[in-house]
Amino acid sequence: MRDTWPLLRDSDFPALHRERLDTLQLNLGYRCNLSCIHCHVAAGPRRTEQMDRATMELALEAAERHAVGTLDLTGGSPEMNPEFRWLVAAARARGLHVMDRFNPTIAEEPGYDWVPEFLASHGVEAVASLPCYSAANVDEQRGNGVFEGSIRVLQRMNALGYGRPGSGLVLNLVYNPNGAFLPPDQAALEADYRRLLGERFGIVFNHLFALANMPIQRFGSWLLSKGRFEAYMGTLRAAHRPDNLGAVMCRTLLSVDWQGHLFDCDFNQMLGLPAEGLRPHLRDLLSGQLPRRIAIGNHCYGCTAGQGSSCGGALH
Repeated sequence: MRDTWPLLRDSDFPALHRERLDTLQLNLGYRCNLSCIHCHVAAGPRRTEQMDRATMELALEAAERHAVGTLDLTGGSPEMNPEFRWLVAAARARGLHVMDRFNPTIAEEPGYDWVPEFLASHGVEAVASLPCYSAANVDEQRGNGVFEGSIRVLQRMNALGYGRPGSGLVLNLVYNPNGAFLPPDQAALEADYRRLLGERFGIVFNHLFALANMPIQRFGSWLLSKGRFEAYMGTLRAAHRPDNLGAVMCRTLLSVDWQGHLFDCDFNQMLGLPAEGLRPHLRDLLSGQLPRRIAIGNHCYGCTAGQGSSCGGALH
């Protein structure tokens, strides 16, 4: 896989600083049952990296030390970490809001049929990848049969109360473009998702997050192989909106890799850009030190282009 960081390093992206810490985003490991072309983590079934319980315990202590309200769990497929259930239960017992970023098909893998019921029993906010309401587009991006499997699991989530008014169980869906272009208007796309998924499959959900593809890892390598890297970067830079800078996720979030090192976002983690260039660790957070200066590169234009893009979807 070709590295895009040398093409992103020299950047004129505006300087950013962290305001506060509201969210710890823990990458529990890079193992996943899928190997998607847009994946900025380059996750897959053969990856072996995974966070251990001792690191999770440090994360919970750091969250308490800094009055963090949200624990955002990602991967890979976070549920494939054998300590996932322990972590969720421990975090909820401490009063933390827990988000799980998962691809629905994990619940159809042998040994993981417990996922929907477990998430529901602990009131976890489910953030489910469904990069299109079209089977052809999803299967092109994620593999044959992924769309149908995702629909079945989302229907299971709905049966448990997810996405339904008054249930308290939040189900958000995530859209990624299946090519080198920006996401369409999030509000209009969400309306299309609601109508088509509702009419065809009876699926309901709370919100749709439209995320831009980042020119790093597997997607960045794909751009290079197709000779489209410079054109895509030109698209991102041309669509940059300065008013998005105040809402980018790195201003209130820290990303934690499977070994406990701190990064300004999951994208910087995949590029090996540690917070403040110092390779800080969760142990540093326990001492009260909060990294303020945010490491930047040209990939940051992916968060400020057009309507903006973050782990919570569009910024405008």
